[in-house]
Amino acid sequence: MKALERLLTAYPALAVCADGIEKAFDTLRRTYAGGGRVYLCGNGGSAADCQHITGELMKGFVKKRPVSFPPGIRAALTDETAGLLEGKLQGALPCHSLTAETSLITALCNDISADIVFAQQIYGYGRPGDCLVCLSTSGGAVNVCLAAELAGAMGLHTVALTGRGGGKLAGLCSVSVRVPADATPDVQALHLPVYHALCEGLEEELYHDVP
Repeated sequence: MKALERLLTAYPALAVCADGIEKAFDTLRRTYAGGGRVYLCGNGGSAADCQHITGELMKGFVKKRPVSFPPGIRAALTDETAGLLEGKLQGALPCHSLTAETSLITALCNDISADIVFAQQIYGYGRPGDCLVCLSTSGGAVNVCLAAELAGAMGLHTVALTGRGGGKLAGLCSVSVRVPADATPDVQALHLPVYHALCEGLEEELYHDVP
């Protein structure tokens, strides 16, 4: 993955988790190649990271990913609508941040338990072959760990992005990336270039014919 080479050049300290990054990339690549979807969960700054990742995958990141409608869709659109959409819509890698469902999350917190806000969504959305990416600086967030364990039991791939220790979460996920930091701000600062490299690598792989 060329993006990983660029990442390690810019952040040589991440060489210690290069294998985990490679495995995370391969897991995400296989998810998309098989027609699956990616879900993301985390708390606080990691919740913001989930929405950041969604923004990079659901539209062009480094590339524009132009869309050309198949004949069936094009025939069903008016010329005006097709003219407005074609050239603006971009190819999407289906991705959903479980941190964005404000009404559902607050209802679950108020009516049942904050511990299940991500597990409930995985139970409703997840299908075998999909992938859940879990971000937790400590690896100990209860709501993230519950979602990861349920996802694995349901046949989803699971990827953890954590700090050096990994916590409980690293053991629950099939792949873990443990960045070499311990303090929350330092872990989050290293998560960003890691997930940028993953998003760029997926775009390189899945849109390789786009300049």
